[in-house]
Amino acid sequence: MALTADRNTVSRTGDVVNLPVAADEIIYKGALVALSATGYVMAGYTASTLIAIGRAEEYVDATGLADGVKTVTVSKGIFGFANSAATDNVTRANIGGLCYIVDDATVMKTASGKSAAGKVFDYDSVNNVVWVDMR
Repeated sequence: MALTADRNTVSRTGDVVNLPVAADEIIYKGALVALSATGYVMAGYTASTLIAIGRAEEYVDATGLADGVKTVTVSKGIFGFANSAATDNVTRANIGGLCYIVDDATVMKTASGKSAAGKVFDYDSVNNVVWVDMR
C-alpha cells in the first residue's frame, strides 16, 4: 500500500552480512567467497555458476554438516587477491573491467569457465596483487 504519511524505513549498510555456509565447506578467514547455485556460501573456486559476494571475516569448518548449519561473516569492499600466474593474468589495462575467480585467493583476467569475482579497482605490479571491487 502506498504511503500516506512519513515512514521510518529500516536500512542496512550491506558492508557486512552473516550468511549460511554450504555443506562440507571449509572457509578460511580472508578467503574470496561466493554463493553457490543453491544460495550457500562457498570458498571461491573455478566454476561458472558462482556469485562472488566478498571476503570471509572468519574461519568456518562445516565438514560433515548440512547446508546452513554454520554461518560466516562476509564483508563487501575492495580486497587484494593474488594475480593468476597463468599467461592470462590481470594487468593495469584491465582496471575497470571484470576479473574472474580461480580459487579463494586468486583471480585472473578471462572468464573461460570461471565466475566473475568483481571489477578490477587497481593493480599492484610490484606485489602482483589485484584489487577487486566486491561492493
